[in-house]
Amino acid sequence: MAAARAMLSGKTLYRDIWFDKPPLFPGFYALFNAAMGWPLRLASALFVTFAAWAAWRAARQLWGRECAAAGWAAVLTAFFLTFDFPAAVMALTPDLLALPFHLLAMGAIAAGQPVFAGVFCGIALGFNGKALLILLVCLLWHWREAPRVLAGFAVPVAVLAGSMAAQGSLLDHWRQVWIWGAAYSRDTPLAHPAVEGLRRTLNWSGFHAAIVAASACALIRERDRRWRLLGWIVISLGSAWIGWRFFPRYFFQLLPAVALPAARGFSLAQPRWRTALVTLLAIPLVRFLPASIQLAAESLQGLPHASRDLALFQDSRRAALLVAANPRLDRSALVWGYRPELYALAGLTPGTRFLDSQPLSGVLADRHLTDSRQTFPELSRHNREVLLLSKPPMWILDGLGPINGQLAVFNPPTGLAAWRPLYDELGRTATVTVYVRARSRAPLEKPRALASDGQVIWNRATNAAHPFLARIKALSPAR
Repeated sequence: MAAARAMLSGKTLYRDIWFDKPPLFPGFYALFNAAMGWPLRLASALFVTFAAWAAWRAARQLWGRECAAAGWAAVLTAFFLTFDFPAAVMALTPDLLALPFHLLAMGAIAAGQPVFAGVFCGIALGFNGKALLILLVCLLWHWREAPRVLAGFAVPVAVLAGSMAAQGSLLDHWRQVWIWGAAYSRDTPLAHPAVEGLRRTLNWSGFHAAIVAASACALIRERDRRWRLLGWIVISLGSAWIGWRFFPRYFFQLLPAVALPAARGFSLAQPRWRTALVTLLAIPLVRFLPASIQLAAESLQGLPHASRDLALFQDSRRAALLVAANPRLDRSALVWGYRPELYALAGLTPGTRFLDSQPLSGVLADRHLTDSRQTFPELSRHNREVLLLSKPPMWILDGLGPINGQLAVFNPPTGLAAWRPLYDELGRTATVTVYVRARSRAPLEKPRALASDGQVIWNRATNAAHPFLARIKALSPAR
């Protein structure tokens, strides 16, 4: 959303905004004006529906129109997209946005449509670089059709590359998405990544016991497709292991490879075994349904959220009130740390090329809350030198310094110490320090809402502040 806000303000992705994800990801959020609330919630519901339809279509292409596996594929996909994570902490990320096109590609290659399979792989690559592994599966399934698969793949890739070349951002895209991404993958924060990967894979398998068991049943029964399905599962599991981090969202690429064979297993199982498999779906249901009900109740009653997963988000709301209390000031900002929600909550637009501190401090977000070890010392030093020669933004919101003091925004050697005389501290919350450019405002206001988390004070502050914050209050919690 932060990148989409910059794009909507007229900046060009990669050339004017440092962004390490493929271009269709922020483009998706730009479709909804980078706004939170009901448009994004509606988009999320439509996305799950689209993914379920893609699973239904892929199952029909794999096992025929009369097979009951298609219905099971749609149900299982929708179920796990709802209960794999608590909804409040699951965004439409690259891993998730590529999922429907993963399903469509596999269905197309199974139906003998290699060009369409390649096209869907190319679209998926616009969301997630790991879509190259989806292309690999398609090529392995029908290697004789490799030229046609690659021809289809080249079409969306060429369109995206041509668009970026016309905007002068293609080389920047290569550096930020692929070179930066490769270096990111090589530097894991885990001391024993193989052990941790095995543990998390087993945890995922236990949480998805219903589809793991059902897919095992399908692999036993489907002799003609057994090795193709097994290869699909192994390669998709490999995508979760790339980079040695094993974040839960990385396993979204494994979900289609397990859910579709599982749908076949559900359709082939005897009634009593099918009942047992359905019963296993209670594991994720029991795990996350109570949390979802609690979040819904808090939202309907306008209460602060008790979930620890939303603690930083709640504090970002408090920090946003400090900015919103001064609506006459310019909205350009730099958010230090990895707190992009601050842009959206406070109605701010990126005022520098950088959306967060990673390319400036050289410390990756997967560790910078507790560790100060740099991954990119030379690149980050160059980025800081270039930034310090540019016009400073009106606001700097340090969402990292209060948590890890060594990486505070004005601390040398990884911060912007030369800019410290230019800024006054406006206020702070538990995890955010808000700075505003000196001699550029008069007089500053501090919202009283920071004195309490009570809903009455929250209402007064947001209604008296900025209309954007009032919308957030009415539509909370927003993703």
